[in-house]
Amino acid sequence: TRTCFSILLNCNRKAGALFMSRFIEEFYYGNIDPQARSTKENKAVQKQMEVLMNNEDLLTNALTDKPKKWFLDYVNAWGVVNGESNLDSFIMGFRLGANFAYEAFVSTETPFQDLLKE
Repeated sequence: TRTCFSILLNCNRKAGALFMSRFIEEFYYGNIDPQARSTKENKAVQKQMEVLMNNEDLLTNALTDKPKKWFLDYVNAWGVVNGESNLDSFIMGFRLGANFAYEAFVSTETPFQDLLKE
């Protein structure tokens, strides 16, 4: 299969613009989901996720009243902070990739001047 990068490398600007508009459209309609990932290949992470889930269940069942509310407030707050952190990382990664693409395919700025073009 061809990657987005290989397609951009092998096409002119007009075709690249057409590809990009299709890519953005596919992303908009949810046909490209960068978050659809699995830990099935990473047994260490999968094991730690099971530890987290099991301990959350044990603590939720063992605690009562105020300590249970405190714990659930902690879990929910951590979920919000973790989600916002993941969103920030996604945005920054997307911007970094866009800057790489701009530099590679659009920008003609370089530190030195081409003497052969004169």
